[in-house]
Amino acid sequence: MFLKDYIVDVYKGVSSLLKGMRKTGYYFTHSKEIITEQYPDNRATLKLADRFKGEVVMPHDENNEHTCTGCTACELACPNGTIKIITKFDITPEGKKKKAIDAFIYRLEMCTLCNLCVAACPSDAIKMAPNFEHSVFDRSKLTKILNKPGSKIKEGIE
Repeated sequence: MFLKDYIVDVYKGVSSLLKGMRKTGYYFTHSKEIITEQYPDNRATLKLADRFKGEVVMPHDENNEHTCTGCTACELACPNGTIKIITKFDITPEGKKKKAIDAFIYRLEMCTLCNLCVAACPSDAIKMAPNFEHSVFDRSKLTKILNKPGSKIKEGIE
């Protein structure tokens, strides 16, 4: 029984190896079907997959407005504390207090790119961008403030 199982395992291993070699041989002989990206040389024409997730960003419009309400749902959804939201209270023209974000801190070095924060955001204030070149010598440059200086929440978003 042991010898039979051993021979079956060897047969499966060799057949799997030959399948892989057949696929490699096909691409070697059909060179017009290039599937390898020549990364540093083709930055201008590089097309990433639509589902690629590179980092969290907060889009702002031309008036420097965003849709983040400071609800901290993304902070709570993050499994390892990548996001920290510091809130403040602004006084509206009517004299009411309104919650607003003071700083949206994003630590890229801790991010697992799981997309849970984007899924948890009720106002679609953050999204995943296809940025992937993050090499730096100083780790502190990977901590980013996502809300731009002087930005405010769009009118009508509560």
